[in-house]
Amino acid sequence: MKKYKILSMLLALGFFVGACKTEMIEPIDLDALETGGYVRTVTPYPVGASTFNYSAADMAGTKMEFLAEAVTPNKGADFASYELVIKFVDATPANGTKTTAALPLKVLQASSFTKDATTGYPRATITVTGTEALTATKLTTSDIAVGDRFEITGTMKLTNGKSFSISNTGANITGGAFYSSPFFYRVNVIK
Repeated sequence: MKKYKILSMLLALGFFVGACKTEMIEPIDLDALETGGYVRTVTPYPVGASTFNYSAADMAGTKMEFLAEAVTPNKGADFASYELVIKFVDATPANGTKTTAALPLKVLQASSFTKDATTGYPRATITVTGTEALTATKLTTSDIAVGDRFEITGTMKLTNGKSFSISNTGANITGGAFYSSPFFYRVNVIK
């Protein structure tokens, strides 16, 4: 009887081991996967709705500024440019309604970025002055008031023709704390 128990257990173990055996499935070809890129905001960190401000009283002397890093799988080698567009949102109708469409602001070529010694990715300080914002939106200081805002949207272009912006990038990249790549910068008009 003892032999039958041992034989039964060995037979069950054999079936169990045999049932777990699978065919080798073709592994994922990681080199064939689509890849992209993003422009990470290094400082200030994190970027929020109240991170950047323009002073309505001193538009000529105020600016929005951040340190940006172009991240691609090959350390930014296929990064071509970072294009910025700007939109003015008039939230104070007392001085008229001057909300604009998205208008071209500036294009930063990859050549204006410098490889960072620590990360190996290209970095640049991106600055948009109050005067640049007014010029791009064709507004004057009398058109803006405390409570209004400028919205700056970025698009990363790669040398292979692909482009990445807030509209085709996932929430993990645009809203995640690790990647810090909103592709969108809100500049509030304050006193």
